[in-house]
Amino acid sequence: MLIRNAEIDFIHAAARRVDVRIAGGRIAELAAAGSLPPRVDEAVLDAGGAALLPGLHDHHLHLAALAVALDSLPCGPPQVTTAAALAEALQARAATTAEHEWIRGIGYHESVAGEIDRIWLDRVVPRHPVRIQQRSGRLWIVNSAALALLLADAAPPPGLAYRAGRILDADDWLRGRSPSSRGFPSLARVGRLLAAHGITGVTETTAHNDLAQYRHFVAARAAGELAQDVLVMGDASLDALTDTANAADTTMETGIGVRRGPLKLHLHEHALPDFDVTVAAIARSHAAGRAVAAHCVTLAELVFALGVLEAAGAHPGDRIEHAAIAPPEVLPLLRARGVTVVSQPNFIFERGDTYLREVPAADRPWLYRLRGLLDAGIPLAGGVDAPFGQVDPWAAMQAAVERRSRHGAVLGAVEALAPEAALALFLAPLAAPGAAPRRIEVGATADLCLLDRPWAAARGNLAAVRVAATLKLGRLIHAAAENRTEAYLRPCDNPQS
Repeated sequence: MLIRNAEIDFIHAAARRVDVRIAGGRIAELAAAGSLPPRVDEAVLDAGGAALLPGLHDHHLHLAALAVALDSLPCGPPQVTTAAALAEALQARAATTAEHEWIRGIGYHESVAGEIDRIWLDRVVPRHPVRIQQRSGRLWIVNSAALALLLADAAPPPGLAYRAGRILDADDWLRGRSPSSRGFPSLARVGRLLAAHGITGVTETTAHNDLAQYRHFVAARAAGELAQDVLVMGDASLDALTDTANAADTTMETGIGVRRGPLKLHLHEHALPDFDVTVAAIARSHAAGRAVAAHCVTLAELVFALGVLEAAGAHPGDRIEHAAIAPPEVLPLLRARGVTVVSQPNFIFERGDTYLREVPAADRPWLYRLRGLLDAGIPLAGGVDAPFGQVDPWAAMQAAVERRSRHGAVLGAVEALAPEAALALFLAPLAAPGAAPRRIEVGATADLCLLDRPWAAARGNLAAVRVAATLKLGRLIHAAAENRTEAYLRPCDNPQS
């Protein structure tokens, strides 16, 4: 393929217009725009001066959960904001669903209708089995029909508040007990959605990923359901995997596109694990060549994570996921531990109004910090935490720039980033989040994202950016509808044209 008249290097230096030749899945040649004549039978993509950048990497999301969420009913903001709207949405879904089939809702937040329970759901949907996931991902609320099916041949889990039908931290028990959580979902729709946003690599951060889940990701990648490279976090069972890929080969194109990632510690402040047991688990994974990633959305969780990491000893690639509250006194500790922070700036936009109501005023300046972390010398990368956050990385970048909530409130204005720095959060190698952004240069892997406008136009409103084309190893995996024409991407039959 030949990409003509593309704008590159707008992050690192003065932007320049180039022609880009791709061969063998890599960038084979760069030259001034208009200077590379097409070869016979070479596909030509006219960029028209639009920005071309390396394919984005989302460093924190949940693939299988996202696949299921795409077929689930939104039950919280912004789609649903009142109790009446939630009842209407559930009843509308019930009207088109057979009585024996489950209704699965996601994204519920108490701002909609308070702490709804089994009795509330029974009034709204009495006959269909219903399960609704709270926005945190930890709590499920079920109605009586669902509860009867779940308990038909099993003892209740410890996290079940029976009368309320509220099931907390019992995903392992729920998994396989309802049709909506059985088996491994197809990732084809997820792959297309990610490609449409210019994403060519992701880090799968689900704590309960085990060897079976890992093999499912391998199979999905091999079957072509998912074009993106995948770094898979998970539990201690992944320690047993032999990671044969060259550590420097962060593109993974020489293998199956799936690699073992860090041990995931999903910490909960109300029930922190035993300190010494956690240190031993970290040490075992470190000895197996794995880094550790700790989920920390409260200050207590962050302090605990830093303590166990200090006791276990440093390992390259150790990470803190979220660091949702990081006051100044923890920044020297983060730097001393050598960890990378993977943040979700989209939550400032998506949840900022809720934070203003629920987070103590003293903690609000330290929510999802960005500039403060970079200024302290702490490596920083970005992810959207889909499906618990919206999939669009461009909206996340704009949130990093503006630091505004959905209703316009500014949270932590001093943490804002320039558009180029916001983009860089999604350009580091999967295996090295927080490292220098990948560049378009000869020899680099042809994982590319072509925007619909030059960077000067894009940087003014990153949320408005649309991706014109996404390439993985030089192969087109997404083209915007208006560009799916023979004139836009065609084999060249006249090399001199």
